[in-house]
Amino acid sequence: MTTFLVDNQGYYGEFGGAYIPEILHRCVKELQDTYLGVLQSEDFRQEYERLLRDYVGRPSPLYLASRLSERYGCRIYLKREDLNHTGAHKINNTIGQILLARRMGKKRIIAETGAGQHGVATATVCALTGMECIVYMGKTDVERQHVNVEKMKMLGATVVPVTSGNMTLKDATNEAIRDWCCHPQDTYYIIGSTVGPHPYPDMVARLQSVISEEIRKQLLEQEGRDYPDYLMACVGGGSNAAGTIYHYIDDQRVKIVLAEAGGKGVESGMTAATIALGQTGIIHGARTYVIQNEDGQIEEPYSISAGLDYPGIGPMHANLAKQKRALVLSVNDDEAIRAAYRLTRLEGIIPALESAHALGALEQMHFRPTDVVVLTVSGRGDKDMETYLRERPQTENF
Repeated sequence: MTTFLVDNQGYYGEFGGAYIPEILHRCVKELQDTYLGVLQSEDFRQEYERLLRDYVGRPSPLYLASRLSERYGCRIYLKREDLNHTGAHKINNTIGQILLARRMGKKRIIAETGAGQHGVATATVCALTGMECIVYMGKTDVERQHVNVEKMKMLGATVVPVTSGNMTLKDATNEAIRDWCCHPQDTYYIIGSTVGPHPYPDMVARLQSVISEEIRKQLLEQEGRDYPDYLMACVGGGSNAAGTIYHYIDDQRVKIVLAEAGGKGVESGMTAATIALGQTGIIHGARTYVIQNEDGQIEEPYSISAGLDYPGIGPMHANLAKQKRALVLSVNDDEAIRAAYRLTRLEGIIPALESAHALGALEQMHFRPTDVVVLTVSGRGDKDMETYLRERPQTENF
């Protein structure tokens, strides 16, 4: 049977792999040789599951959104990752990676962040385990996500504003990789999404797969069957999407719909719609789709959402798009803003701007009344309130 999961070389079809400088070869090889043994060990599973339950607050609810369902003429369930400790799905991954780092004897943790949710989650688990924490964040994102910056500092992290390039997520990742090159012995790099060299895309997907594991059990309780007709999630790097689809990725009964950030429009030059525009290239250690010019130079992405303005995409999702296993829709800034207001008015839930893109994709879908749709609300909207107020739609017709 063909599978859309990773092979033993770290590839999803033609995408993935580990394209790294020589100085990082030992670090990445050590991680490749270690991660599966640790993640599958009984003592790791017990500690990880205990922390997810008692610290993160899992399982997160699967909520039947009746008014939203009525609007779109189907049964829409929201997977409420916004209710996790720290307010997003990111904590699922950082807890797993910090436990791995400790078992590998690392003392110093570095991370990159865009919207700040991964930075906050990393700073949180470093405080929990008493580890040194350095978070790289583009200066643009530091300014638009200053509440998250203050949270990270309060948790004891050092936040390093990055002033190169567009001063956003790509540039923060570049700086984190430079740091890792300089401190390969004692440093563990907690990557926040299904990007980077193998084994990161697979490791992050496995740690986030608690989402789809819970969806199976919760759907069985609520619908009498353990699979939906549709799974929907937003994609930047793609970790919440990978977690949402993990246990269903080879189940052809389930349609996968991914929403990427259209920005001002796919053809506007101000977009992060990687799958719509991207060509195969190498970014941050993996072969995947990348937004680039005819000379192969990476183009600066743009999205109103700090967590989605990445010029690449996780190799898992690149392969799903190429193999037509997933339908990928571009959702523009204004569509995402309207979708966020719509959910807030219909269900009393303020989503993160990232999640609002998945909600915006509902407008492009046509469902049957019997369809069961599970959409992951990857984070809560507290961090985006200034943007929501500034960009508030002119009419109440959400």
